[in-house]
Amino acid sequence: MQIHSLIPELRAALQNRGHIAIVPTMGNLHAGHIALMTQARTHGDTVVATIFVNRLQFGPNDDFDRYPRTFQADCEKLAAAGVDVLFAPGEADLYPEPQQYHVDPPEIQHQLDGAFRPGHFRGVATVVLKLFNIVQPQVALFGKKDYQQLLVLRNMTRQMALPIEIVGGETVRADDGLALSSRNAYLSAAERAEAPRLQRLLKRIGTAICDGNRDFVGLESEAAGELDRNGWKTDYVAVRRQSDLQVPQAPEEQALVVLAASRLGVARLIDNVEINAASGH
Repeated sequence: MQIHSLIPELRAALQNRGHIAIVPTMGNLHAGHIALMTQARTHGDTVVATIFVNRLQFGPNDDFDRYPRTFQADCEKLAAAGVDVLFAPGEADLYPEPQQYHVDPPEIQHQLDGAFRPGHFRGVATVVLKLFNIVQPQVALFGKKDYQQLLVLRNMTRQMALPIEIVGGETVRADDGLALSSRNAYLSAAERAEAPRLQRLLKRIGTAICDGNRDFVGLESEAAGELDRNGWKTDYVAVRRQSDLQVPQAPEEQALVVLAASRLGVARLIDNVEINAASGH
């Protein structure tokens, strides 16, 4: 596996490498990331992973400084997964001058996760567009655990007419259902035992909707209350349309997703469950 930190060197290395599939990450890789790398192999001749902890997407109260950085272990995992090229720039490489031009997503950036992390999706969209311009991939893969991020980036790619296919990878989970996340490392042993409750509640909402319950507000409130009674600090539990993450307006809408974000100790966990009410799951 080649490793590059400088943009000119990376561009030279990617000349005549055929169809390129990119998997952007912030490092501290887990099995969910590796699943995306494996999936990327089916979409490209050359698989490029990136590792960059992007300051632009962290708010003043976020965990930028203590975000886990495990570069050597990450390199070993990527090499074992068959990744061809790793792009791991420093801040001075990717932002050699203050980034004054930004991608400003529409109103969705201020909803759900964006309501609690102002500027987050602006920072994500900006760095991803920059990585796309540097690598020039034909396919890019992102995990569905970050459902809102996937929607923002898919819409950005379409509206900017970028010749890139955006592929969503299914969420990889531990045996007890907890979505794998770099921030799971923040959980104490007791918190780790409690953490699977989040997915269980989302699945319970999904079952209720498939059984005909359309009191979305009531279902959201009940789940948030149960989380908070068990030591969580919930930002939101929300039932939305899969297509645009807006509130369902008609009872017959079938393609829905239940999303949640809640803090357990210092770890802010997010998860979601897609629902196709027509098929009952």
